[in-house]
Parts: sequence; structure tokens; C-alpha cells
Amino acid sequence: MRQTIKPQMQLGEVDISAITFNPKSRDDIPRLLRAFQHIWITPELREQVFRALERMIPASRDNGRPGMDLWKILIFGTLRLTINCDYDRLQELANEHGTLRQMLGHGPYCTHSYHIQTLQDNIALFTPEILDGINQIVVNAGHQLGKKKEERICARADSFVVKTNAHFPTDINLLRDAVRKIIEWAACLSSEQQESLWRQSNYLQDQHKKRFHKARNLKRSTSSNESLREARQHDIETVHAEYVAYSQKLIRKAEITLNLLKARIPGDLRLKELERWIKDADYQCQLIIRRVLNHETIPHSEKVFSLFERHTEWISKGKAGVPVELGLRVCVIQDQFGFTLHHLVMEKQTDDQVTVAIAKGAKQRFPEVSQVSYDRGFWSKENLEKLETFLDRAVLPKKGRWSEQDRKRERHPEFVRAMKKHSAVESDITALEQHGLDRCPDSGIDGYRRYVGLAVLGTNLHRLGSILQKQSSQAVKKAA
Repeated sequence: MRQTIKPQMQLGEVDISAITFNPKSRDDIPRLLRAFQHIWITPELREQVFRALERMIPASRDNGRPGMDLWKILIFGTLRLTINCDYDRLQELANEHGTLRQMLGHGPYCTHSYHIQTLQDNIALFTPEILDGINQIVVNAGHQLGKKKEERICARADSFVVKTNAHFPTDINLLRDAVRKIIEWAACLSSEQQESLWRQSNYLQDQHKKRFHKARNLKRSTSSNESLREARQHDIETVHAEYVAYSQKLIRKAEITLNLLKARIPGDLRLKELERWIKDADYQCQLIIRRVLNHETIPHSEKVFSLFERHTEWISKGKAGVPVELGLRVCVIQDQFGFTLHHLVMEKQTDDQVTVAIAKGAKQRFPEVSQVSYDRGFWSKENLEKLETFLDRAVLPKKGRWSEQDRKRERHPEFVRAMKKHSAVESDITALEQHGLDRCPDSGIDGYRRYVGLAVLGTNLHRLGSILQKQSSQAVKKAA
């Protein structure tokens, strides 16, 4: 039976409320743990967080062996993002960091150790909805410490790209990825069924890779001599044609294997995986034929940017030195205290399509939100009209020419003051990137959403810990 936390302390364990931290520490871990201690010693907060965590427990909670306590899973999940580490470092900290083990409920005589797979499986239990609920509790706790009772929340919204774990895509290296996976899956399944169709799988991999490198290394000629340029173009087409032909030969062989295995092991889910890679490889072959041999321009909508992270998008935001980013846009809305109120993962969406949704989501979670500022990328007349229905002030600068009404609105002292403060959202985004939102290593769109949610929650907990640490330092100075 999985529990939120162990109800009974063991010999040598230290109560969480008695754990001490260095008030002068500038490391991230003490600040995060200080926030967790505050949640623990505040009964209302602790009950709210535990109630949110219990949504992770399945209905059959009384069956099976006990799993990891939910309190520990929350600490591990947010710690990983707060210090932006991988599971190897998280495992080392979980087994060797003294203060962290005290927060987890382990005494000096406890020899329990954590395994990487255990950490991965348990953190994967989080859903974006559970993380969003806990995030609201943490932000409200921060507002109780730093916000005056009647003070309104003035928020600022912006979007940035969180990269996926994908290499730079070309049709030939995507074909290489697909064929490589075809050979691996087909060889593995054939070996289990004692079929000898793929006994030379290593040789086939080498031959395919050799043709890939040959196609990749050929560049178009920049010579002023037209005959040289035509000769080089002929070489490129010949090599690509050979590469595609060899790939198609392996695809046909994989299709024969797939039909054979469907008769042997019908219903095996691994066959669907092999079938998926066959379709991907065949599609990339067609793209190469169209682009190189038929000299077509491939429409953007037909291009694939990653076969492993299929939600990856090609994003050009016009940043200096960063012409292209591979990932998804994430829109965040943050208040004047540095807390992230709400976030949206934007799949095939632009800024102006989430202008109202991000503000409305923040308003539903925190009714004190009275003002939201944006940059011009979020502008549309419809967005302004909708924002003005539920916000006291919508600080949304207009694209293009001003009318007299626009001039009056954007030169209002409150509008000007809000736009001057809007640039602070960039430092808030930088903090999110430092706490894990630079690149997402988790797989799939569900893993991506969970990763972003954990990063937002971890950053808010870190912010809460910073406020608590500052208050403790001020109290020590006053006492001295």
C-alpha cells in the first residue's frame, strides 16, 4: 500500500520541523528543502499538498506491496528540475546527501538506497493536473508571506522555446534513424523466433551507415564553371539514389519479416513498433526522391523533425545567433513576486492564439490578478476586447499604426509603467531555464508536459525557499 508519508518515525530519525539549514547558503538545495519544511510545519499547507498527492494513488490502494511515499516522490521530482540534473546525480544525492535524507525521513542508521529505475518510475506517476494543483498551493503560500492583504496581482506573460532531445533533422539522417531501428527490432524479434533472416544485422547496419555518410558528405559545387556544377549534382543524385535503393531493400525485407512474425506471434505490441518504423522509413525515402531526384520543394507541413520526439517543431523566433530552435513553445505568466502563476505548452500555436487562454487560466486560479502585460506578438483586436472583459487593465501593445484611441490607451501612465516592468519577465524565464527548462530529456509529449510542470513547481518552491531564507536572515540580524 502506497502512503503519502510514513506515519511513525523510526529510531534516529529527525523530525522535519527540527532540520536546520545554513541561512547564508547560496546553493539551490537548501532553499528547496526550506520550502518543503515550511509546507510540513504549516498544517493547512501540508494537508492541501497531501490531498493533492493522494490523487496519484490508484483506487486499489490497499493491494500490493508498499511503494515509495508520495512525499518523497514530490521531493525527488522537484529536486531533479531545481538543480537541473540527470537521474545519476539525483540517485547520488538521494543516497549520500545528509540533509536531503533527513527531509526524506531517513535517520543515521538507515541504509536504504534508491535505484535509478525506481526514481524514474515513481516520478513518472505525476500528471500535469496534479502538478498544477500543488503549484497553486505553493504560490498561495508565497503570497501569504510576501503579498499585502489587499494588494492586486500584476502579471506579465511571454513565451519561450523549451528544446526537445532531438538532433538537427535532415531527410537522410532521419532515414538513417528509421532503418537503424528497423534492423534492431527485426533482428531482435527474429532471433527470439529462431529465424535467420537478420543474422547479418551488424553487417547490414554498417553497409547502410556507409551509404548514409557518402550521401551526407557530398556538397553542392559553388564553382563558376557550369559543367563542374552539373557533374557534382549528378554525383549527388547518384549517391542519394543508391542510398534510397538500399534502404528500400531493407524495408522490403522488414515487411517480409513482419508478415512472418504476425503469423507466429499475433498481438505482440512490438510488431506495431516495427511496423511504425517501416512506415517512417518509407516516408523518408519518398521525401528524398522528391527533393533530390525530382527537384521538388517540400512543403513545411509535410516535413518531419524528429522520429523519436514527434511533437518537435521547427521554430524560428529571429533571435540573434539562434536562427532555429527545435522544441515547443511554452507560454508562462508570472507575477510581481517572481512566482509562475500558470503555463501552457503550445502545440502548433502562436503567441496571439494563447493570449486570452493564459490570462484566463491565471485569473481562474488566482482571482486577485487584475493586470497582465504582453509584448506585441500577442496582439489582436479580438484578444484586447476579450481581455478587457475580465481584467481591470489589459497591457497589450498594438502592432502597426496607432489610432487616436490606441494612442490614448498606450500613453496612459499605468500602461507605460506596466510596459517598463514587463521586461522583468525575461529574468523570470532565465530562472526557469536554469531550473531545467532549457532542454527536455524526457520522451513523448506526456513526458514533456510533466517535465515542464515539474520545472514550474520546482522554480516556485525555490522562490518560496528564497523568501523564507531572506526572512530568517533578517530575523537573525534584528536579534543580533
